[in-house]
Amino acid sequence: MPELPEVEALAAFLRERAVGRVIGRVDVAAFSVLKTVEPAPSDLVGATVVAAARHGKFLDLSVDTGAHLLTHLARAGWLRFRDAVGPPPKPGKGPIALRVALDDGAGFDLTEAGTQKRLAVYVVRDPSDVPGVAALGPDALAVDRQQFAGRLRARRGQVKGALTDQTVVAGIGNAYSDEILHVARLSPFALTGRMSEEQHDRLFGATQQVLAEAVTRLTGQRAATLKAEKRSGLRVHARAGLPCPVCGDLIREVSFADSSLQYCPGCQTGGRPLADRRLSKLVR
Repeated sequence: MPELPEVEALAAFLRERAVGRVIGRVDVAAFSVLKTVEPAPSDLVGATVVAAARHGKFLDLSVDTGAHLLTHLARAGWLRFRDAVGPPPKPGKGPIALRVALDDGAGFDLTEAGTQKRLAVYVVRDPSDVPGVAALGPDALAVDRQQFAGRLRARRGQVKGALTDQTVVAGIGNAYSDEILHVARLSPFALTGRMSEEQHDRLFGATQQVLAEAVTRLTGQRAATLKAEKRSGLRVHARAGLPCPVCGDLIREVSFADSSLQYCPGCQTGGRPLADRRLSKLVR
């Protein structure tokens, strides 16, 4: 799932490539992707793109008429920019859900792989008209240490879940929460209400470090190379069975119904593997 660093990099790419261009065509190939009715996607045609921004994990393309095209890429969605877009895609055929053509012949496709269709597109007058945007907590790269710790303590529960709760702090998902917890040397099952001030300091510092490094590494990449670049920078996420780059211990995995997490016992749990999903009885 694209998270804060990838969405920020996509916004930066669109600021460079799409801002100042006129939208020549908006083709909806999967009508289920549209979550709003008015304004219509066709209302964007003829408008000039004036900005590309990010709200948590939402990508926001705004035009000079005051409308916003907001996208949540969900788990399997992506933006594919093309220097020369083709004709309108056939509805219901292939992975393309929506195509935007610009006046210079370039444009982008919003695509989604797999059978679970969760890609969401909104055309709105104000980003806060999107319920998911209105519910966002402060951005993970804009929050200060005191606010960060206070919101995590108020959420209570396991720190992994608190970090990925978009109403607590916005922008962190499964991959970067694994990376943050590894840098902070914290168990994903640590309870936010029992964490010490020193642990909250480590967690806040790791959050800022991991996300800022990823944004720096990814910004300037073309949309087509972002996924590979993200994977190349990961320490523990999606690396189960490989040695930890810090201590050499074997990276382990805990699986759930529709997701999994990865961690290093040597760095995060005192050398002890986590027991059984959320039922781990390790001392936190």
